[in-house]
Amino acid sequence: MTIKELRVVFIGTPEFSVPSLEAIIASGAQVVGVITAPDRKSGRGMKTTPSAVKRCAEKHNIPVLQPTYLKNRDFQEKLKTLNADIQVVIAFRMLPVAVWDMPPMGTVNLHASLLPNYRGAAPINWAIINGEEKTGLTTFKLKHEIDTGDVLLQKELTISKDETAGELHDRMMMEGAGLVVDTLRQLVDSEINPKPQTYSSTDKKAPKIFKEDCEIDWNKNGVQIYNLIRGLSPYPAARTRLSDKILKVFKCHFIPENHSQYPGSITTDKFTFLGFYCQDGVIQLEEVQLEGKRRMNTEDFLRGFSF
Repeated sequence: MTIKELRVVFIGTPEFSVPSLEAIIASGAQVVGVITAPDRKSGRGMKTTPSAVKRCAEKHNIPVLQPTYLKNRDFQEKLKTLNADIQVVIAFRMLPVAVWDMPPMGTVNLHASLLPNYRGAAPINWAIINGEEKTGLTTFKLKHEIDTGDVLLQKELTISKDETAGELHDRMMMEGAGLVVDTLRQLVDSEINPKPQTYSSTDKKAPKIFKEDCEIDWNKNGVQIYNLIRGLSPYPAARTRLSDKILKVFKCHFIPENHSQYPGSITTDKFTFLGFYCQDGVIQLEEVQLEGKRRMNTEDFLRGFSF
């Protein structure tokens, strides 16, 4: 078999998945179907909107399946008729065994970490929040437990000191596309020896992020707070309270300083500078969004805010 004879079903929903789908199509592989989430209503007018992956599939005239329930028999029968050799899943919900074990070559997943480190739903965010200097991408074969399958290929990436989760996400989105195609080519050519993951007590997790994870604790040191803010930027965004309203913080600068101020107290010149005292200095806010307002830089924010 060659890459051009490979029959692929692609499974994904958000923008992160699209470059990989485009790269598989460009490789010459036969993408015989796409599985994505049902269209959703969004925006002020609650307009029905297709997923990014569906829009890409329709552009290339690829059949699309949008099951509400993945265990539905009709859906699974339709999936069987596509006669795929392999499935590729990127940024999708958990698949039942009957789906991921269907094709003879199994199902390949792309994960945004160097597994087994940062298994879970939010590896990009937690790597930055934890101050990591390196991360990476992993392709692996799906099995029963989430993110535990045999590793196929990995690619290490460096995280810059000021990189946000959004910036790393976009970089991984593009790098991941190349890794996925390399994985398919090497599987077809029998050049990959899948390696079982070995686990350690030092492995870090990447659980789903909840509102409480986004709250800034001003009692922590400046580096920890700085990493939290960039690790949650632009979404879901780190937050604190200002005048009894939620203030989201997207960009900041840490100024080390010995002080006797209470952590969380404000320092400002009311024109261009706004900061919060933390354990060992001041977090200078650079881009913020007050509840009910748009995102803006600090100077614009202070222009319209009264203390």
